[in-house]
Amino acid sequence: MAGPNFANRTLWTGDNLDILRGINSECVDLIYLDPPFNSNQDYSAPVGSAAAGAAFKDTWTLSDVDDAWHGMIAESHPALYGIIDAARPAHGKGMKSYLIMMAVRLLELHRVLKDTGSVYLHCDDTASHYLKLLMDSVFGAGQFRNHLIWRRATAHNDPRRFGRNVDHILYYGKGQTATWNGAEIATPKTDDEIRKAYPQTDERGPVRSENLTGPLHGTSPGLPSTTPWKGYDVYARGRCWSPPKTGAYAVYIERHFIPGYRSIEGVQERLDALDDAGLIHHPTTGVWPGLKRYAAADRGNPPQSLILDPTGFTNFNKGSEWVGYPTQKPLALLERIIAASSNPGDVVLDPFCGCATALVAAEKLERQWVGIDLSPKAKDLVELRLRNNLGLFGLQTTYREDVPRRTDLGEAPPYRTQKHTLFGKQEGLCAGCRVMFPFRNFTIDHIIPQSRGGTDHLDNLQLLCGACNSMKGDRPQEYLLARLREAGIL
Repeated sequence: MAGPNFANRTLWTGDNLDILRGINSECVDLIYLDPPFNSNQDYSAPVGSAAAGAAFKDTWTLSDVDDAWHGMIAESHPALYGIIDAARPAHGKGMKSYLIMMAVRLLELHRVLKDTGSVYLHCDDTASHYLKLLMDSVFGAGQFRNHLIWRRATAHNDPRRFGRNVDHILYYGKGQTATWNGAEIATPKTDDEIRKAYPQTDERGPVRSENLTGPLHGTSPGLPSTTPWKGYDVYARGRCWSPPKTGAYAVYIERHFIPGYRSIEGVQERLDALDDAGLIHHPTTGVWPGLKRYAAADRGNPPQSLILDPTGFTNFNKGSEWVGYPTQKPLALLERIIAASSNPGDVVLDPFCGCATALVAAEKLERQWVGIDLSPKAKDLVELRLRNNLGLFGLQTTYREDVPRRTDLGEAPPYRTQKHTLFGKQEGLCAGCRVMFPFRNFTIDHIIPQSRGGTDHLDNLQLLCGACNSMKGDRPQEYLLARLREAGIL
């Protein structure tokens, strides 16, 4: 499998769909996207701010290109088509257009993400319910991990309704083994929480007694986990022995008390080892002993789906990070996401990178990164924020406006040599109007033009009659099919 066909610290300016189509498959470890929200507003940075000149439109209407993409989705991804088509009568043409725009990009994001990768889609309540359905369809409902709620403001005044002070982040893994480092972003317990969680103290510090048994779940009598140990018969009380063998506390035990502890296979042998190390509490009353768990091994409170801190930027809370970008997110929020779902050296992609918060967070956490944005202003903001937020000057960064060429498909033969193969594959029918023509009347065409990320490989080639080839021009195949439907030919 080929790796990335781009250098670390690359920023593209241009249409992210074309650029994504030119990126190699399965070469990205983590995707964070903060796309337009379909807010029906146009945004621009205030004059005089560092981001002045940056702007984007977040209003959507059906256009020829939208219809073309919709036709492609209807043909190749019927589940997506059903979701998008349902949005129009329920929510209007603007929502349908927005979802079409998002769907074609999500399909490409799924392709470029590794099986161990994760994707976080940041949105608000305008379209979060529809975007959840799109993500279920593209990444698989079973790959849904969390619906994170981020408090972007402590309070918000919205007349005649509850204040809208939260955003939504949809988190999916591509496969079952998606990277997860939740302990990296755990919140340390306060002194008061430690006192409550570990109410006893011995010579090793704050400690509590924890269960050494577990439910039977059909475990047969006579097995080591059901055999009495040192006079304790837990099986008689409907339990079985369950001393830890894996997990964070087993690692702690091995590092601090019992070298090689996790390699001890037998349940009774692990109980003996724990007891010899003074890690078992024998009660004066009660029916079975407990495992001593020390506060020194506490990894803090695990991350929750409600994120209260950091909050976003408001008129009363701009802070030193603020560069004036209209939808800027705090660096600490992106650090939290990147630390949880990637490792140092992994590749982080932000296809709507805006003022580069995700890229700066990735650099800070020693990840590789690549960003895409429509605005040329993104280049200035990347340099500004790497300098101001991280103190990095003259960092080797690549700025590109071209569409990359994929290198993961192997070398393709000259595409014009594929004409006979395509003629047989299409059974003499034009890939546009579906009319049969003689061999000489066909022209080889790229389904996705090379200028938009297409390759010379057979799966991106087709034969078109002269009329269809002229109508399509240098646009993708979905454009031609939309025009043919409009003309009543299909």
